[in-house]
Amino acid sequence: MTAGREPVRIAEAAWLTTGPLAKLLDVLDRDGEEARVVGGAVRNSLIEQATDEIDLATTALPDEVMRRAKAAGFKAVPTGIEHGTVTIVVDHRGFEVTTLREDVETFGRHAVVRFGRDWRADAARRDFTINALSLSRDGVVHDYVGGLADIAVRRVRFIGQASARIAEDYLRVLRFFRFHAAYGVGVPDPEGLQACIDARDKLDRLSRERVRMELMKLLIAVHAVPTLAVMAESGLLGPVLGGVPYLAGISNMAKREAACGLAPDPVRRLGALAVMVEEDAERLWQRLRLTNAEHDRLGSMADGWWRVTPDETAARVLLYRLRPERFTDRVLLAWARSEAGVADPQWHAMAALPQRWTAPAFPIRAVHLMKRGVAKGRGLGAALAEAERAWIARGFPTDKAAVADIADAAARNATSGPTA
Repeated sequence: MTAGREPVRIAEAAWLTTGPLAKLLDVLDRDGEEARVVGGAVRNSLIEQATDEIDLATTALPDEVMRRAKAAGFKAVPTGIEHGTVTIVVDHRGFEVTTLREDVETFGRHAVVRFGRDWRADAARRDFTINALSLSRDGVVHDYVGGLADIAVRRVRFIGQASARIAEDYLRVLRFFRFHAAYGVGVPDPEGLQACIDARDKLDRLSRERVRMELMKLLIAVHAVPTLAVMAESGLLGPVLGGVPYLAGISNMAKREAACGLAPDPVRRLGALAVMVEEDAERLWQRLRLTNAEHDRLGSMADGWWRVTPDETAARVLLYRLRPERFTDRVLLAWARSEAGVADPQWHAMAALPQRWTAPAFPIRAVHLMKRGVAKGRGLGAALAEAERAWIARGFPTDKAAVADIADAAARNATSGPTA
């Protein structure tokens, strides 16, 4: 609640007054202690967006939080107790509960904190005004830093002096852009943008895992494309990627995902933004500490995307070889980099192939060829490969007669030996 004004309330907050959260507040918000919902859940409720996580702050010390939770029969896990955070599980739903605190010294994620009972001081230590709101169980929103005004105009703004907040943790450079992409409108806050530009040479101090986490979230945000354009113009995107960004590629990819009814995919969008050849996938794997699965998908996207054309026969072969996820990755990348528009019916049909055709499993096994006289060894592997090529060329037949004919031909070729 802002001093001197009527309190702002969240209307129809059933999630606040019923269910697991209400049970937890019944335990924590009493007997001289106060507990409120904080952060993203409050922000998202005000802009009518869903939230996956609900975090709480409390005046109670961590030991007291755990004592009360256990007395109520809840599971209590000291997930970050040195910084005042306890995870409480109520009816299979987890809530992070953190004691009010102030930063005494800041070293990125390793800040030295002091516990307290001052809600204003706790809000002041957070990163952005829209993330510093708290919500008491009566539905009243408490705002000590101007977050409500910023939410009203969809502005992401640092609390206090932007440069000072960034110096506390340089990951906030990327968080600034990620939150702007998700919740901001128009150009980023000028002070925050300038502070991020001034700190761009500090990004190499960050762990690659933390950079990856922020980038992946940014890539699927609603305003990812214009935000990435600002980052590129400001000299911030190149250092993150370690290479040249292809902004038109990710813009086209986002349009094609939407046209196909696909959810935004961070790996697919990263490929459109930063992968042209397989070496790019290798670079991103190392630079961002991507998972092996993410690296493999990027490598598959880079492998001959320029050869993909909207041809039904070729598409079926590609789908058989790649399977649905990688097929969709490569087809959408090829489409995004083609001259065809987002409404092109041939590309639409090709992208939709996994929904209307399932590639059958190759029906011929080694045992089938061995029964036809093919001996174990290299010849057997070559015969299997020949049989698979023939099966694909004949359109993936599944009837027994056609499959037997293909196996017979492969076995004959393998056992006939060289001619004089």
